[in-house]
Amino acid sequence: MIDFTIHTKQDLIDAVAHFGFLPFFSNAIEGFSIEEHCAPEVYFSNEPGVWEWKGPVVQETRAAYGKFFDKKAGYVTKQWFYDFANYRRDGYDFDARFEDGLSTYEDQYLYNLIAQRHSILSKDLKAIGGYVKPRTKTPDSWEPRKGFDTRITRLQMQCYVLTSDFEYETDKNGNFYGWGIARYATPEEFYGKRWADKVYQRTPEESYQRILRKLKRVLPGVDEDLLRKLIG
Repeated sequence: MIDFTIHTKQDLIDAVAHFGFLPFFSNAIEGFSIEEHCAPEVYFSNEPGVWEWKGPVVQETRAAYGKFFDKKAGYVTKQWFYDFANYRRDGYDFDARFEDGLSTYEDQYLYNLIAQRHSILSKDLKAIGGYVKPRTKTPDSWEPRKGFDTRITRLQMQCYVLTSDFEYETDKNGNFYGWGIARYATPEEFYGKRWADKVYQRTPEESYQRILRKLKRVLPGVDEDLLRKLIG
């Protein structure tokens, strides 16, 4: 049985640190998600909770956050993101992956838009990349690029992109409202040169086995096939 309850931001930070890998939503491993262990008052209520804590947790702990688990969101600690990214990337940096024909031009286009900047809000990324029509008058024949959600999810699953923060719109009184807007960055930019220098120090298989051993320690009794599915 996976037993923990999240009442506070610190509870969430502690859970991420303990497990190393923590999906936000329910998945094939019963009970292994933030969603399944939230006190009701911090899941959906008028008070700050796990949704509002996403950005602060990332900023305070430097954990990676993104759609890492079956195309759904979750956290990976900085300590374990070296191995996780190395395995998911299969030892390739993005340029090498593209040169070997393992990534599409459209994925490269989106990746480069992010990599050329320190970070970028999702709404700005869509506008700059041509994924949405500008509000100014344009010819009727102009069509936005398609496939943004699919491509940004794939780049996260491959660990070439993560969410470095969430920002909120404000009303005329300066009050936050709405859902947080994701700010994307590459891990190399978010963590810096030291991370980039270390990420490929092991073979992808060595990283995979290290992650599997970690998950077996923190999730004893869980079927190994489910652990392997989580790793991807």
